[in-house]
This record gives sequence, structure tokens and C-alpha cells, in this order.
Amino acid sequence: MASRAVPLNPTARGAGRSRDRARLLAAGVRALVLLGFVLGPWIFPSFRAMDVLAKIMIFAVVVASYDLIIGYTGIVSFAHGMFFGLGAYCLALVIHHGGEPRGFHLAVALVLAVGLSSVLASAVAFFSLRVKAIFFAMVTLALAEFAHILGGQWTSLTLGEDGVSFRLPGVLGVGWNGGGVLGVGVDGRLITYYAVLGVSVAVFVGLLRFVESPVGRVIESIRENERRATALGYRTFHYQLLATVVGSAGASIAGVLFAGWVRYVNPESVLGIPVMLNILLMVIIGGLGTLYGGIVGAAFIVAAETWLPELQKAASTLLPGVEIAQRLAERWVLYFGILFMLVVFLFPKGIMGAVRQILARREPARTGGQ
Repeated sequence: MASRAVPLNPTARGAGRSRDRARLLAAGVRALVLLGFVLGPWIFPSFRAMDVLAKIMIFAVVVASYDLIIGYTGIVSFAHGMFFGLGAYCLALVIHHGGEPRGFHLAVALVLAVGLSSVLASAVAFFSLRVKAIFFAMVTLALAEFAHILGGQWTSLTLGEDGVSFRLPGVLGVGWNGGGVLGVGVDGRLITYYAVLGVSVAVFVGLLRFVESPVGRVIESIRENERRATALGYRTFHYQLLATVVGSAGASIAGVLFAGWVRYVNPESVLGIPVMLNILLMVIIGGLGTLYGGIVGAAFIVAAETWLPELQKAASTLLPGVEIAQRLAERWVLYFGILFMLVVFLFPKGIMGAVRQILARREPARTGGQ
């Protein structure tokens, strides 16, 4: 007897089409964002615009690596800025104490940053993950403050509060010049920008693959219900340890990129508590457990810190004789706080979390009408 094909459920068919459209839309947005970073120096041929784009890329990696720990694993750590600073100091100190800058210094600094951060994260996690909730957060905060103090006091190694200035080798050096293309100078700064872009994209994609892997799914299940994951036979501590190490290594790589871009580090700029607070604000604005929210949060904070101080200059130019306008323009930090509160009030799950909610609500509506 000939078998007959069973017709596909129209609802399931509609759901499949909806998911395909969502995937295409997401892929298109990702491609546009990447294209914007690639063409950014040519669209906005100024160092300030390129500086903002480079810092958004770097901090997007930092925030994504922190989101892996706090958003996907559910571990509240205040030591993430410490690993960022560790990576920055690895590059600065390897070049400063290594004599004339060479290409292998970059590779040594990168390997050293990942190795040291992995060992330190393992030690911190081994002793601290057994302490739950707010106690773990306080332990990591104490470690971060210790690292900040050490960076300022160990002057024979870190040069203390004076910080470390250094040069990059070869085509990454400020003095290198390859001419101009389409009105944009191809120099060491532009080459460094694209090097930062390439490494940032590679690390970000690696973090995405990690959270989408079977290990990442287990980590999410531990966050949702650790007891159930334990009952299913998973060694939850080992998975939490792995997530902490991977996230910390990602932050250290971003620290290397930041130092390579700025070419100067000191304890306040890479190890200070404000650095950790900025990372925390970025992940809250972007949305916990989204990873892509790191790009949104980094763009919001970096752009606000770069252009809000310009209010004072704009007020002086447009309203030169109005004293109240000058005083109001000086309070740009207040406006930054208001912007942050508005974002948190309007998007309690972060901007990308709100986008996910909207898409999740629209999908059943679409499939129900098929």
C-alpha cells in the first residue's frame, strides 16, 4: 500500500517562516553594524570619531565577557575590571621593560594576559565561588581594590600613579605613514584601529559560540536552577569555574586592545572602581544575558562620556552672555545620570532585552494568524 505524505501543520509552517525572517533580520543588523565599524573611519574621517568607535568595540568585548559571567552564569563579580586592567598592564609592561618595541612583544603580552587572567580567575573562583550571593561579590570587590592599590604602590614595576607610556612596533606605530586613500590617511593609528576591530570581532564571535554551545546551555540551566542541574548529574562548580575563566580571559584580551589603542595605562584608567562601574552600567543598559547588548551599552556610555561634556562649549558658543546656560551645561554628569535612569525605567531588562521581548510577543501573533 502506497504511503501518503502527511501535510505539514500550517501553524508549524508559519512558525518556521517567522523564525527564518527573524534570523535574516538579525543577520542583516549584524552585517550593518560590522559594516559601520569597517567604514567608520572613512565616513567620519576624524580621530575623535575613530577613537569613539574603537572604544565601543573594545568595551563591547569587555561587557560581553562580563555578561557571560553575570548574565548567563548568574555570578555577581566586581573583579572584572581587574582582569581588564591586568591585560592592559601586560602589554604596557612587556613593551616598557622589553626595550625597543618588537612584534613579538604583542604576542607575548597577549599570551601572558590570557594565561595570568586564567590562573587568577581560577584561584579566585576556587576560593570564592563556594561563598554565595552578596558575600562572593564583596570578596571580588576587595580583590579589585587590592589590585588597584598594588598598581599604584608597586612603582618599580608599574611606575605607580605616573603610569606607563609606550610605543607600538612597525606599522602600528604612530610615526608610520602609508599615504592617503579617499581622503583618509593610512597611518599607524588606522592600522591599529583595524587590528582592534579584527581581534574584537574574533573574541566576540568566540563568546557567542561559547554561550550557544552545549556547555553554554548547561551554564544557563545552572543559573536558572542550580539544584536541578546538580540532580541531573552536572558538576555545577566546574561549569561556573569554566565560565569565569573564559569571561576573565576575554576581559584581559580587551585590556590588551585598550592599552594598544590608548598607548598609556595607569591605575585609575584601567584598575579604578569607576572602570568596573562603567562595565556594570553598560551591561545593565544593554541587557543581561543578551551578549549583543554589550555593543549597545558600550555605545551609549562611550558616546555620552565623549559628547555630553561638549555641552559647555556649545553653550558658550550659542549663548555667550547667559550665565545660567553656562552653569547648566557644566552639569553634564547630572544629564548622564538622568539618561541612565530613563533607559533603566523604559527598558528594565535592557535595550536588547526589550527587543527580545517584543520579538517574542510578535512571533505567536504571526504564527496564530497563519
